[in-house]
Amino acid sequence: MIKLAKASRTCIDDSGREFTYSSKDFARVKTKIYDVAGISLSEHKKDLVYNRLVRRLRELEMQTFDQYLHYLDESSDELSSFINAMTTNLTSFYRESHHFEHLTNVFIPELVLKKQRKLRIWSSACSVGEEAYSIAIALAEAKLDFHRWDVKILATDIDTNVLATARAGVYGLERIDSLSIDRKRLAFLRGKGPQAEKVMVKKSLRSLIEFKQCNLMDSWPIPEKLDIIFCRNDMIYFDKETQNRVLDRMTETLNPGGLLCLGHSETPARSMKEYKAIGRTMYQKL
Repeated sequence: MIKLAKASRTCIDDSGREFTYSSKDFARVKTKIYDVAGISLSEHKKDLVYNRLVRRLRELEMQTFDQYLHYLDESSDELSSFINAMTTNLTSFYRESHHFEHLTNVFIPELVLKKQRKLRIWSSACSVGEEAYSIAIALAEAKLDFHRWDVKILATDIDTNVLATARAGVYGLERIDSLSIDRKRLAFLRGKGPQAEKVMVKKSLRSLIEFKQCNLMDSWPIPEKLDIIFCRNDMIYFDKETQNRVLDRMTETLNPGGLLCLGHSETPARSMKEYKAIGRTMYQKL
């Protein structure tokens, strides 16, 4: 076990930062986050990295980034905290709503006509769960009978902290401000008393979803072929080689006719010849 040195004073580097932080330190962070999570950091992210990691130095009572990075290399326990600090968790209910509207109005009705009764969906970067719950709401709005259909939604994220929030399914009331009254009634229960400013996703929807930790660079907890994959605003953090590798694996995982939803700012770095484009950032496997 590594014994941490207690900080006896605050260090101020030449740029006026609280902690000593060099270009070499930034290069080591870039290499580490790429190796473990496939995230490619550009040079202009140097200040962002400092701001993301400075809290870890304070909590561990360290004086320099060099000291922290040595600890990170030697402590497997710190890796999860490092990844959590370095990843972004921008999300909302019905973000990029055209994907969910397509599920409700087109994709699910087509499955019903085919008399399919099994549905497997993956939200591959679910953050605090709002994407996964939006998928469940879309299925409910398509009037799927969850007693007759075999429906499973797998929701994963590399950040272990956000998954705890996702599993609870409890959010501040302001998080659902943009949703319609009908959608709020369909999906949420409002708290009472001290919980009056919070809502909880209804159990009928929460029961459809299993939340798991998953690093897209490692093995995926997917035992069977999928019908829908949401991989939105995740590819933008990967270089082209990593993007291609992830897309290849996702294509292998999708059933023929399956749906792949990407983020609004993402253009695949590889040919999508295995797919038919069916709308904004939506691809259906041939």
